[in-house]
Amino acid sequence: MERVNLFSDTQTRPTEGMRRAIAEAEVGDEQRFADPTTTRLEERVAELLGHEAALFLPSGTMCNQIAIRLHTRPGGDELIAAANSHPVNYEAGGPAQFAGAMVRTIDAPTGIFEPEQLEAAIRPAGDRYAPRSRLVSVEQTTNLGGGRVWPLETVRAVLDVARADDMRAHLDGARLMNAVVATGTSAAEWAGGFDTAWLDFTKGLGAPVGAVLAGSRELIDEAWRYKQMIGGALRQSGIVAAACLYALDHHVDRLAEDHDNARALADGLAELPGCDVRPPDTNIVIAEVADAPLLVGELWDRGVEVTPMAPTRIRCVTHLDVDSAGIERALAAFREVAA
Repeated sequence: MERVNLFSDTQTRPTEGMRRAIAEAEVGDEQRFADPTTTRLEERVAELLGHEAALFLPSGTMCNQIAIRLHTRPGGDELIAAANSHPVNYEAGGPAQFAGAMVRTIDAPTGIFEPEQLEAAIRPAGDRYAPRSRLVSVEQTTNLGGGRVWPLETVRAVLDVARADDMRAHLDGARLMNAVVATGTSAAEWAGGFDTAWLDFTKGLGAPVGAVLAGSRELIDEAWRYKQMIGGALRQSGIVAAACLYALDHHVDRLAEDHDNARALADGLAELPGCDVRPPDTNIVIAEVADAPLLVGELWDRGVEVTPMAPTRIRCVTHLDVDSAGIERALAAFREVAA
């Protein structure tokens, strides 16, 4: 039985074309700036995101953690982010351990907070008793919010608040290209106003390894230091950077297929009794159900993998390894369990 893996878009496997690109990659010592494939990827992503320079890293989590470390100073600086964002929940307490940062969260069930919420969360300047509000992080698209796309006007308004309070701003671009494809707004329009931004290649873009952090040349020079500090030296990284370049050339436009499949899945789930589904913006479907652990187990037995997010909530994520026929098989399994 061929399984339908909707656990995450991190489950993608390299396509044959991507494997050829990996095998044929021209490589050198990345640490000496002698890997031409990695350098080409960094230059391309910097231009794509509207920044001066960029740095290839093994993972998006490393991008977030290095960026937080770049922006926060000793003495009680604070990161402000949505309560359900990735750095707060899924990075092993990294902001505290690696950057020494306090974290203040904003309650935003969709993952999208309003500028007024950010303004209310910012500490008064000069208060020696309080942490110093230093950095705001925006997650595009939102993960636990269900693949929601931040409206561009909301992003700009949040950035205006941050600038007015002399704060830094970071864009967690784990699924940024999904937002680009869903809206037609360029990556540079989304990312250009942030001090740092990054793009992940291991989710919908289908590469096995890699993310790229972008910012000013000064910040990226400093990011190299933290990459070295946490063991991120990769040497002949062109082997995996080649997969990322291939993804930019071949896997961006096809993200629209994932969005279509997610909508088809959501439409099918909405017809089931006791299943409450919000129409997805991109490739993540969040559903409220009666008993998530029981449902996940029953689906597993029928060859379908989804993620339990809470006792009554599941997440399904579409990607290039699940086609429309896979969505139909998944819906058939859901219907069987519901019956």
